[in-house]
Amino acid sequence: MSLLVVGLSHRSAPVSVLERAALNADAQVKLLQDTVAAEPATEAAVLATCNRIELYADVDKFHAGVAELSTLLAQHSGVGLEELTPYLYVHYEDRAVHHLFSVACGLDSMVVGEGQILGQIKDSLARAQELHSAGRLLNDLFQQALRVGKRAHSETGIDRAGQSLVTFGLEQLARGGDVQQWARGKKALVIGAGSMSSLAAATLARAGVAEIVVANRTLDRAERLAQILMDGDDTDVAARAVPMESVPAELTRADVTVSCTGATGLVLTAESVAESVEGRTPAPTAGPGQDGPGAPGGEPGPPAGAQRGGTSGAGLGSEDGCPLELSAVQGTAGFSVLGEAAVAGMAAADLEQHAAWVDNGSVGGAQRAAGGTARQGQTGTLDPAADTDAIAALAATVATVGRIPERRRPEPVEEPQRPEPVLFLLDLAMPRDIDAAVHRLAGVRLVDIESLAEASAGAPMAADVDQVRRIVSDEVAAFGAALRAAHITPTVVALRTMAADVVAGEIARLDGRLPGLDDKHRAEITQTVRRVVDKLLHAPTVRVKQLAAEPGGAGYADALRTLFDLDPETVAAVSRAEDSTTEKDRGPA
Repeated sequence: MSLLVVGLSHRSAPVSVLERAALNADAQVKLLQDTVAAEPATEAAVLATCNRIELYADVDKFHAGVAELSTLLAQHSGVGLEELTPYLYVHYEDRAVHHLFSVACGLDSMVVGEGQILGQIKDSLARAQELHSAGRLLNDLFQQALRVGKRAHSETGIDRAGQSLVTFGLEQLARGGDVQQWARGKKALVIGAGSMSSLAAATLARAGVAEIVVANRTLDRAERLAQILMDGDDTDVAARAVPMESVPAELTRADVTVSCTGATGLVLTAESVAESVEGRTPAPTAGPGQDGPGAPGGEPGPPAGAQRGGTSGAGLGSEDGCPLELSAVQGTAGFSVLGEAAVAGMAAADLEQHAAWVDNGSVGGAQRAAGGTARQGQTGTLDPAADTDAIAALAATVATVGRIPERRRPEPVEEPQRPEPVLFLLDLAMPRDIDAAVHRLAGVRLVDIESLAEASAGAPMAADVDQVRRIVSDEVAAFGAALRAAHITPTVVALRTMAADVVAGEIARLDGRLPGLDDKHRAEITQTVRRVVDKLLHAPTVRVKQLAAEPGGAGYADALRTLFDLDPETVAAVSRAEDSTTEKDRGPA
């Protein structure tokens, strides 16, 4: 049998796909049951977090296992197999072990070095044990992964390389500033009472928020979390619990809201968030050159009809004899009757009439007096001698399309500055709890899994990461050697059992031939024969275990069974007995 993992994570798939493929608790149970019921797999475990979905299995056929596990993931996630396949990754044998150990150490997390994944691996193993889908291989693998993760955090400074997803999210809300300073005195609403929500509540309490309100579908769980926050020795936060129906009302009072539930639909819509901030959104801060009337030191703004080119469109429109209606372009950024923006798109016949009017009017005279300059920093008329080609190209274009083409981009229009947020939202759920449209609301700052992924993409990695990688490599080698050695153990046990049976049979024959043999001599002969057999078997069995522990050593068990003509059923019986003993001795995850 061989270890296989098929999955997708924030490294292989966009958040939109992860969100749709998310598995709730019931879906995870059904996936495990269907996996062990499938032909290629005998064991299975699911690791499902906010940024990864992975299915581990012990399979007897690689290609059939990949096909079956991929199909099961697609069926239970609700995402079509053809759509899901490009985002799936597959790890086999030692690579699968290396992957899980790296995950346990936080090397594969969105925030490198975070320790929350250890609790999620522990929950995954407990679920598989409860459903009896984890046998010897996956039990040993996941328990060893937990030990490797703890070793990485205790022996290195990987904790300095990263933090929990909650802390990272709060830092993003605070725009990289000091979280404690940002959170001090704020009122917080935490939606959900699971492990991630509990961590968020505890983190906010330590950061110094004044009040935490916990909302959950099961009120008693919210009450327990609120009581734990109140009883904490390191905080003096006020905490209380409310039912989910109270979330809209509490949202109007909250300064910061963290949501992480198992809901399959939205918990907070854009409409509900907009209603909660209505009436408390501050006015936009005036940008440079945008001082309003009465602003300290502000100069009066230009009249509504004044243009950047220094020529008023309204004034031109009032000129007698002007053949064009220029009121339609009043206020257009960059408009000037003397510039390209004024004539771009104008019909050729209209342009000729307008040119004649300009040449005969004061505007043309002013232009000629200025030496032909249309605008400051912009060339006015073309010189026929120097610009013959340009004039010919322009004339050809006019003849073809009948209009003067736009030859420059419009000047950018300054957008009004967004107001400072009055409501901060952190969505750690997958699928998302908070409508993504909230990003567009004024006065609201939303940080979700997608924005966290973008923010963490360029985060620097600590030097300790290299040390953790060495630990992972060493542990993978040790686990592989132990696994291969364990694979041959039933064969060695069956061989020694067969040898003991041979010794017992020969002693029985001796008793028949020498019925008068006293007990003392009989015991001495029996002990001598057993020592001979043990010495003959010692070197080969020790050596075959060493060879089997090396990469590619799986064939030694088959060779041993062939050489000594061991009954395969006897070897299988030893394996079942060892698995039964291990299951009884195994403690909780």
